[in-house]
Amino acid sequence: MKTIYFDNAATTGLIPEVVERMKIVLSDIFGNPSSVHGVGRSAKALVETARKTIATQFNVSPSEIIFTSGGTEGDNMILQSAVRQLGVKTLITSALEHHAVLHAAEALEKEVNIQIKYVKHQICGSPDYDHLESLLSNGREKKLVSLMHINNEVGTKMDLDRVAKLCKRYHTLFHSDTVQSIGHYPLDFSSIPIDFCVGAAHKFHGPKGVGFAFIRKKSGLGSLIHGGAQERGLRAGTEPVHNIAGLETAFKMAYQNLEKDTHTITDLKKYCIKRLEEVFPDVQYNGKCLDFSNSTYTILNVRLPISQEKASLLTFHLDLNGIACSKGSACQAGSDSGSHVLQALLDDEQIKLPSVRISFSKFNTTEEIDTFIEVLSAYATS
Repeated sequence: MKTIYFDNAATTGLIPEVVERMKIVLSDIFGNPSSVHGVGRSAKALVETARKTIATQFNVSPSEIIFTSGGTEGDNMILQSAVRQLGVKTLITSALEHHAVLHAAEALEKEVNIQIKYVKHQICGSPDYDHLESLLSNGREKKLVSLMHINNEVGTKMDLDRVAKLCKRYHTLFHSDTVQSIGHYPLDFSSIPIDFCVGAAHKFHGPKGVGFAFIRKKSGLGSLIHGGAQERGLRAGTEPVHNIAGLETAFKMAYQNLEKDTHTITDLKKYCIKRLEEVFPDVQYNGKCLDFSNSTYTILNVRLPISQEKASLLTFHLDLNGIACSKGSACQAGSDSGSHVLQALLDDEQIKLPSVRISFSKFNTTEEIDTFIEVLSAYATS
């Protein structure tokens, strides 16, 4: 049975060009980038070229790009260093953030006794910008705002430029988890006054276990991992050269093909909405899924009019039929607590209906969507 993969917000498949580049690096460019001999210098050159590729796309200095193991490490590094080394006393975030931010914040609250303030959110998942401004204007202690650009579960897009400029007006540091937007949206950090953000290669058809953080020059952020002076002294440890090469290849191809791929995936999402509404006239949507200006084109989160008895086995039934998608985020798979994002957004009646996150890539097809809808329909009426 062929697998139909609609869980691209969790991870994407490697594209052949990435696999081939990584094979070459693994076999031929195996040196330690910190070694001074020729083999090491070849590896170092590859790492620095990748750093420049990313920096050029975002219109920043290469020294502001730090390679990490992915979004979770980047989020933790930035939040913890901002509190422990920059003297941040108040962290402003939201209840809808990825657990990489929420759990890091909770740990800091216990260990360092910082204050956490939660921005109110609209029913669609957007932050309440007026409430954010009131939190920023209240008190003179050093603050850090951490709000994600695109919600990984419902796909709602925050106005990144608006929040960045608001934070700058109130002399507040701003970090954003941009894992779901990097590789899918153009971002110019020479005009968006953001201080920190993170990316992960496996969200745009690169390898798992590698990502990067953008850390604004002269921010004062320090390393949390003690060791060598790799990554401008901000992240000790030998760089995974093959992963960084894979990241660069995936990153370059994502932005070279951005316009075409955006059009393809947008059409797939629109087609899926059309087919869902034909078969399930009472289908409902979480977040701003129907608003393509304020929601990502890659994610569709739906509530299906299916009985509670069948709801509990829905994702299991889809899996048995070779269809991969998520109930919430993949990071919550196996958790009995359910999605913290949906619990925050939905009322008691809405939460009873099964919600499914469908996330698309350029490799999906309308035929796959038709099969998905057929399986859903058969299960709902059986």
